[in-house]
Amino acid sequence: MNKKINRTDFLILGVYFLVSFIIQGKYYIERDALLREYLIDFPVEIISVTSVIFLFTFWLIPKVVVQKKYVLFIIYGVLILLIIPGIDYTIGFWTGANDWAKFPKGIDFVLQMISLGTQQSAFPFALFLTKKFYEGQTEYLKIEKQQKENELKLLRSQIDPHFLFNNLNTLDALIDRDTVKAKEYINRLSLIYRYLIKTKDAEVMELAEEIELAENYMFLIKTRFATDYDFKIEKKIDIEDKFIPTGAIQTLLENVVKHNKPVDGSAIKTVIYIDENELTVVNTKSNIISKNESFGTGLENLKTRYKFLSDKEVVIIDTEEEFKIAIPIINLVEEN
Repeated sequence: MNKKINRTDFLILGVYFLVSFIIQGKYYIERDALLREYLIDFPVEIISVTSVIFLFTFWLIPKVVVQKKYVLFIIYGVLILLIIPGIDYTIGFWTGANDWAKFPKGIDFVLQMISLGTQQSAFPFALFLTKKFYEGQTEYLKIEKQQKENELKLLRSQIDPHFLFNNLNTLDALIDRDTVKAKEYINRLSLIYRYLIKTKDAEVMELAEEIELAENYMFLIKTRFATDYDFKIEKKIDIEDKFIPTGAIQTLLENVVKHNKPVDGSAIKTVIYIDENELTVVNTKSNIISKNESFGTGLENLKTRYKFLSDKEVVIIDTEEEFKIAIPIINLVEEN
């Protein structure tokens, strides 16, 4: 279901209220209602019904029902249907100049308000919920299509000949100069390609395996560029049963190398922080843009993948001194 409010949400509610008030207006005219009833009752009903619909759609269902807290859902639902229609009914009772001695009390008030709230909100809520459901389905299909396109781009980029060519050049230079390091370089490169082949169809991978891929990738970068780039990983939690999109850290590290080139011997420093809810990559920036090729999917594609995998978003903070990007950690183990 689409959780965002848009202009058409207000349009469909506006059409409903227009038709409803035309019908109610005829009834008000027939019983010769007071002027203040027209001026107050209609706006109050708009606020009341809209509040009930929005509370159920954007708070109660996504926050309570999704977590399977059904008893809490019933309690909160009854309170909403009691309090908001209760205020609406009380104001309407006053504008109609009714006898307060006839105002319902106790359990009669509770039952009448729940009945009133249900009658007032049932039809517009059904319209609204149906609209949001189909919008959500459309958005889901759109994101799913984009996800498949991104997966294809990722696969193509992972076997990018430029990446292989650059690493073969580095390896060629190492063979005569440092055979031990050349063997290590071959081993790390083979591990990366083995991982890419193994995970080509996986949407998410365990954080521990992604960290291992990142360490192998960082070894290639350090070997190729010497002291130009400095990488560090800080783990603040146990990373078991934690997941992120496949190749996400690699994408973020590629972004560092692609967009930053060291100046005057000052290395580009990059730190990967891992905490309970997110993985954050922070790197210093340079004024010169590097022309190095990147074989990652890019930050935009990564953000699109998160729309498909999680309800949390990628956060990017770009300042003059540093670039910071935080990606949510996905927990696939269902909490009780």
